[in-house]
Amino acid sequence: MCSDKNLKQFSKTYYLAAGECNPQGEMPLTLLMTRIIEVATFHANAWGAGYARLIQDNQVWVLSRVTIELDHYPKVNENYTLTTWIEDYNRHFSQRNMRLDDGNGNPLGYVRTIWMVIDMKTRASVDISQLDYIGKNVSDLPCPIEPMSRLRPIEDGHAVDYVFGYMDCDFNRHVNTVRYLSHLMNIFDMDCYDHFFIRRMEISFIKETRYGETAQLVIDDADAMITNMSVTVDGNDHVRARFHWQERQP
Repeated sequence: MCSDKNLKQFSKTYYLAAGECNPQGEMPLTLLMTRIIEVATFHANAWGAGYARLIQDNQVWVLSRVTIELDHYPKVNENYTLTTWIEDYNRHFSQRNMRLDDGNGNPLGYVRTIWMVIDMKTRASVDISQLDYIGKNVSDLPCPIEPMSRLRPIEDGHAVDYVFGYMDCDFNRHVNTVRYLSHLMNIFDMDCYDHFFIRRMEISFIKETRYGETAQLVIDDADAMITNMSVTVDGNDHVRARFHWQERQP
């Protein structure tokens, strides 16, 4: 966990129950995304900089980009631990990294995330360089995976329509981060996941999507092992993503 003597790192251990698993008996990527947000929140709360504090100034943390790269996923009935720390920050963004370990403390993979603070009324970003506790708690713990590559608009792809409903939205009344990922993953069938797993996932959240909006889930799968996708509304990309696939070993 996180003590007053070491606010630079925070760790949380979980148990993967059968009801949380995907059909392959592993931790689904959507659950990992949920845990990433949860652990980041716990760490921010330990600083006194979580939702309860920022909302007093009508501000909230918003997840902007996520890169996940895993060699293996936790399996059913296994413990796993997420450890998080801040690598760097500037006026607009905070770079928070994470390491995913198995129950024996062996690294399964790493996560890079980019966060920003926005004003709830204006929806504009807030200058976070004024938050001195971030500067005091920057860590030199390494994160060996490459930062997110530049995700460009898809010029030649195919699309399916989706209307975002009630269960897609969170308390901010816009589409939940995990729901975006869930819809993109549902583009692929069971056979795909039986034979391949997502070794690296990159996703960038560009614009909020609201209840009732019709989006096009655009897919460029010309490369069999790298899939580019976007969630597009009225011709504007709200989310861009890339999946790097790896074949499962027998």
